[in-house]
Amino acid sequence: MGTTTMANGTTSRGGGAVRARSLDDLAKLSSTELARLYREAPAPVSVERLVGTPKGRMLAVRGTDGTPLFSALKFLASRRRFPWDGKSFGALGPHEGTGINRVKLLPFRFDWFPFRTRIEPSAVDGRPCVYLDYEQPGNPFFIARIRDEIREVAPGLWLGPAMAKTKKGAVHVLWFAVDFSKPSA
Repeated sequence: MGTTTMANGTTSRGGGAVRARSLDDLAKLSSTELARLYREAPAPVSVERLVGTPKGRMLAVRGTDGTPLFSALKFLASRRRFPWDGKSFGALGPHEGTGINRVKLLPFRFDWFPFRTRIEPSAVDGRPCVYLDYEQPGNPFFIARIRDEIREVAPGLWLGPAMAKTKKGAVHVLWFAVDFSKPSA
């Protein structure tokens, strides 16, 4: 049976609906379902809603759906000891904000790889998204080549693709999400 994803974060599988209201819900979805949910999410109007330290999770890596690697990656990403903890966000105004990634290398926690946020057309579908710009002073060249985007798919739950910038455009690498209703400790 087919799968349909509505803009309110509900995915319908053959008549039954799956609510995408948490990181755990999103982690149950395939890359195709995540892409559909992202494309159908409402366009953001301001970056001021992105303030805080939401918990983050890597959801799916391109090309691994249905493989043993897919299951292993999903399991590892759900563990408390997974190194990427999320992103911290601040707003400078309605059209620009700041952020940084939180990385845990137990017993330490680091804030690495700052970015700026702004609304601009998505590399995925051309519709507005919040773009996380890693081309910031101090970031290594390989971090500056990352293109992250996010859209809110449920209240406080933001989903996005992480992409690599290439000469031919952005290439999708993985899906991730941050949940402002679950701030990181």
